Amino acid sequence: MAELNLVQAINQGLAQAMEADDKVVLLGEDVGLNGGVFRVTEGLQKRFGPERVLDTPLAELGIVGASVGMAVYGLRPVCEIQFEGFLPAVMDQVICHMGRLRNRSRGRHTVPMVIRAPHGGLVHAPEHHSESPESYFMHTPGIKVVAPATPKDAKGLIIAAIKDPDPVIYFEPKRIYRALKEDVPDQPYEVPIGKARVAKEGKDVTLISWGAMVHTCLEAAKKLSVEGVEAEVIDLRTIAPLDLEAILSSVAKTGRAVIAQESPKTCSVASEISALIHERALLKLQAPVKRVSGWDARMPLFRLEKYYVPDADRVVRGVKETLQF
Repeated sequence: MAELNLVQAINQGLAQAMEADDKVVLLGEDVGLNGGVFRVTEGLQKRFGPERVLDTPLAELGIVGASVGMAVYGLRPVCEIQFEGFLPAVMDQVICHMGRLRNRSRGRHTVPMVIRAPHGGLVHAPEHHSESPESYFMHTPGIKVVAPATPKDAKGLIIAAIKDPDPVIYFEPKRIYRALKEDVPDQPYEVPIGKARVAKEGKDVTLISWGAMVHTCLEAAKKLSVEGVEAEVIDLRTIAPLDLEAILSSVAKTGRAVIAQESPKTCSVASEISALIHERALLKLQAPVKRVSGWDARMPLFRLEKYYVPDADRVVRGVKETLQF
């Protein structure tokens, strides 16, 4: 077992998936010779050859469209979009084809492909490089959406995503790409898509998040603990499908829920989770569900992004509002 960061863990997962199945191919801008914009695919072209790790033109819609065709004809493409802010360029293929082909063909065709994309802010990037667009894809039927928060989960989820018979959007929290390490099993393994984990147990309030914001919630839980408040932290791992059972089980125990996310609040993943909790567990609640979000504005440039992305103190304030209700 080696101690790996997220980049290394995803790289190892990709390599092992390619070793296990020669139908797995990688494609994207600079994924071959340069190893991708964040070096997640570093060394894989040299190891597996240019026919399985393909450098593409700068054409996001073409990358995803070609991947849809490859998947229908029996390959398992994993394509990289260099930054999540360029995903709107691929929405025609995602909405009109990738997410519909199984239904359109009445099950004769599936689309076993993965779109990998870095996710979120706080890396001092320019415009279109720090977005949180997961709600677009959660809203689109036929697509699974995952967002790991740890290296161990990152490896297991990328292998599970590649093996999945249906398309998966795989968001990589770029601000923690190299910020943390943990022991990652050497052998291939899967983390099931659609299963959340309890990152920290507690009894007073449930904090729900995904990706890098899980670590913000853990920091907030640590601050709350000093004040005698024990927060339970749920790491969703998967945004679509949601592990609603895990969410409701925790809320039934604590009676309060705070959802933390980087994206704008309106019509967001947090909005959907809040609605589900109120629909399914209203009588378990001791306070309305609280959303701690980015603002309803585009992500600002780097001088202001720390005021946009919720920090632990904003999560703590959200928790205190629910406790004082």
